[in-house]
Amino acid sequence: MVQKLGMGTAVQSEERQAEELEEVNEEPMSEENGLSKWLYPPEEELPDDKEMTIFDHLEELRDRLLISVVAVGVAIAGCFVFAKDLIVLLEKPVYSLGVRFLALSPGEYFFTTLKVSGYCGLLLGSPVILYEIIAFVVPGLTRSERKLLGPVVFGSSFLFYAGLAFSYAILTPAALNFFVSYAEGVVESLWSIDQYFEFVLVLMFSTGLSFQVPIIQLLLGQTGLVSGDQMLSVWRYVVVGAVVAAAVLTPSTDPLTQCLLAGPLIGLYMGGAFAVKLLINNREPLELED
Repeated sequence: MVQKLGMGTAVQSEERQAEELEEVNEEPMSEENGLSKWLYPPEEELPDDKEMTIFDHLEELRDRLLISVVAVGVAIAGCFVFAKDLIVLLEKPVYSLGVRFLALSPGEYFFTTLKVSGYCGLLLGSPVILYEIIAFVVPGLTRSERKLLGPVVFGSSFLFYAGLAFSYAILTPAALNFFVSYAEGVVESLWSIDQYFEFVLVLMFSTGLSFQVPIIQLLLGQTGLVSGDQMLSVWRYVVVGAVVAAAVLTPSTDPLTQCLLAGPLIGLYMGGAFAVKLLINNREPLELED
């Protein structure tokens, strides 16, 4: 009787140890399966498109690059025609601050119009560039990845233009107001028009690019490299990283501009982490059940 009880206890302890080992290995195995599934998708997920040789891909890439360059060139030429109107629009953030602009060299204003036209033309031609990139990449995507492509493209475009609007309406006026207020009563604000537009354009585009953080998180979650819980667990490092990224991305060195950019970056990261947790991590148990 004692031997039977001892054998039963030993069997139960072995079962508990096995369950504990399964629980410990469950999360790494799920992450490994997610990554391997992304690298080696099942046959039913593969598209039915025709196969192309490397030379066919290179020829297609050349044609799409040519279309993108022509589209951006036409957009730049159109923006150059309305360069004065664009310059007046970009000068509005400092209209009420009493700032005067100066051309410190004979060709400074001309080269400034070229710079403004180039940035605005690239902005207007970006939908064509994005379409050509998508058309080139789509044949190599699986069916599930193609379903994710639409939301990613729409979300990326929306966040980029939202970053531009945020920079133009809030970030740029706050930074310029800080500089003018700091120098008030000591020096008169006479700014070089070339340096002003370099500051404004770099700040706007860097803000638009930094707003792509949730899209990168969704792509990492889709590949299985990082889970939503892992993203949320490193929030302390994210706060420090957002402040450092804001200091690098903003062309100014004032703390106000850096804080105004770091705040939305932290919010976007946390929103992206929760989105990965809700959309991707909760979808995996359903797939396992099926």
